[in-house]
Amino acid sequence: MSLSQPGISQAVPTVGRYAFFSITAPAAAQPAVLRQSLQRLAPLVDGQAVVAAFGARLVAALGGTVPGLRDFPVLSEGAVEVPATPTALCLWLRGSDQGDLVLLTRRLEKALAPAFHLDRVIESFRHGRGPTGHGRDLTGYEDGTENPEGEAADAAAFVQGLGAGLDGSSFVAIQQWLHDLDAFEAMSRAEQDNTVGRRRSDNEELEDAPESSHVKRTAQESFQPEAFVLRRSMPWALHAPGGSKVGLVFVAFGCSFDAFEAQMRRMAGLDDGIVDALFRISRPVSGAYLWCPPMQAGRLDLRQLGL
Repeated sequence: MSLSQPGISQAVPTVGRYAFFSITAPAAAQPAVLRQSLQRLAPLVDGQAVVAAFGARLVAALGGTVPGLRDFPVLSEGAVEVPATPTALCLWLRGSDQGDLVLLTRRLEKALAPAFHLDRVIESFRHGRGPTGHGRDLTGYEDGTENPEGEAADAAAFVQGLGAGLDGSSFVAIQQWLHDLDAFEAMSRAEQDNTVGRRRSDNEELEDAPESSHVKRTAQESFQPEAFVLRRSMPWALHAPGGSKVGLVFVAFGCSFDAFEAQMRRMAGLDDGIVDALFRISRPVSGAYLWCPPMQAGRLDLRQLGL
């Protein structure tokens, strides 16, 4: 029987919601209040319709220990900036009806009060279907082509061999990327393909793509050790009076943060000075590391947090 939250292994849903919570000031001084809120939350998290992820500061506030959990690094010493925006708790809501997710968010928010405050919500969705069955980014390119599958996916995404309370858990990196579609659309088709490193028409990798292409910057087998992650990214869009914004919620699950961090450092040009061409058309505006607890008997296994 799998110990992981099942939504991590499943394909991205039709619509999604990322709800980010912080710890309220009174609760920060009262671990008992935090525990009570999380005990009310636990029955509402099935790991499928709701995937729960806990930040390092929340784990510390509870007096818990999760080996390998740390804060997202600020990578700003290169030509581009990769910001860190730590969060205490993130709930990834998954479904087929946006209204249902809105109502579910209300239930979760009430269960977590007064210890947690809902800081922001990102509405996300699946866009199209690429040649290998994955959804597309709003640039039209398939996202997740190189995802490992089967046992390889389990090995990449989930903790194994560390014992009860840890096995089946997963570390997740979440970034919100903001696209400049005007800059992207100003490129020729060849420039667009070389930026990504694939042909948009058939998703074939370009052998002669420049070293700055996204595919070559992040080729998972090219790292030592290999840097495989399980991507579950979804496009987002926000329409406001000040102008529309669109992008990608990049989500990478791993048995540790090491694989994601190796890829991100290379993308930022910190290894060899070559910056990922993707930064010409998109940039991260947030970044957080969190830990997704395992499941036990259909409920979150929170023994590492003392619950």
